Amino acid sequence: MTTTPSRVLDPATGSDADLAGERAVKRRRLLDILDRTGRDFLLLTSNTAMTWYLGGSRLHISLAGDPVAVLLVDRERDHLVTFNNEADRLIREELPADVVVHPVPWHGSMHEVVRRLSSSTPLDEAEVKRELRAARQSLLPVEAALYEDLNREVAEALTDVLSAARPHTPERQVAAELGARVIAMGAEPLVLLCNGRERSAFRHPLPTSSPLGRRAMAVVCARRNGMVANVTRWVRFDGSTAAERDAEARIAAVEADIFAATVPGARLDRIFDVIRSSYDAHGFGPDQWRLHHQGGPAGYAGRDPRVTASTEDQVVLNQAFTWNPSGPGVKIEDTVLLTADGVRVLSVDERWPTTEVNGLQRPVTLEV
Repeated sequence: MTTTPSRVLDPATGSDADLAGERAVKRRRLLDILDRTGRDFLLLTSNTAMTWYLGGSRLHISLAGDPVAVLLVDRERDHLVTFNNEADRLIREELPADVVVHPVPWHGSMHEVVRRLSSSTPLDEAEVKRELRAARQSLLPVEAALYEDLNREVAEALTDVLSAARPHTPERQVAAELGARVIAMGAEPLVLLCNGRERSAFRHPLPTSSPLGRRAMAVVCARRNGMVANVTRWVRFDGSTAAERDAEARIAAVEADIFAATVPGARLDRIFDVIRSSYDAHGFGPDQWRLHHQGGPAGYAGRDPRVTASTEDQVVLNQAFTWNPSGPGVKIEDTVLLTADGVRVLSVDERWPTTEVNGLQRPVTLEV
């Protein structure tokens, strides 16, 4: 039987050996958690944790539903418990070969099987959620290469779709075309947003039948290999006003301040302090941060986690971020990777117009 693996590497970006090495490193990170806690079993139940650990395996059916499996990690092997109607597909198309699969009747209890497999109470994922975040913070080379490919393709899809849009184009058509592109690239469209001129006040504009008008925003969050690319772009059809250019430049300056604060060892709550003060410094007032979340670390979740005043995780090298500062009628958002040379933007399409901001090429509004 011919099967299609969930994760395919381009010869230029990696090999089967890279994937095996990735798996070994991740397993060691989880065993370290067991060592530190003095436990013998760890139960993973979230899509974020399992797809990270299993190299991007797709363990969902509905994008809005819970995973169709749980994963028990012990000191000898990994046990995936799933329903009998899912097991064959997961074995053939999704899972690393060394994972032991335990089917349970579709009407049965996965957790009952976990209890039988465990000689002691497993450490629950929720008990070590911060440790698990830390384990997946620093992307391995094979992950970074796959993530960059996805981000580039999402950026290219936005360029193609928005270049062809016109003032009369409905928001839903933009979203539909972007969704089709995301699915065609082997990814899953987790978020598709679009607002035309009349709905520009909304920070999370689910698309409607309204036309784009003279200016519009489109947002794509797409998942492939377990990792989520987050990108926002703007298009304008009749030239810019001085007020629009000013606001766009100021929100890019806020983003530049955030990038400058995103350095190894920085605590996320301290970066959040920078975000709040930056809005005021660049003319948006002291309370703009209250009107929308500001983003944070990215990778195997849209934000992993969203940054707040109480998020104390520390920034590490090779960690991905999606910051998304926004103000009235403006927003800027790309997925980036923190490297030894600084912030590197992953969601790049060379065809999109940019301007230099603090040494980085940042997107400006496309004028059609």
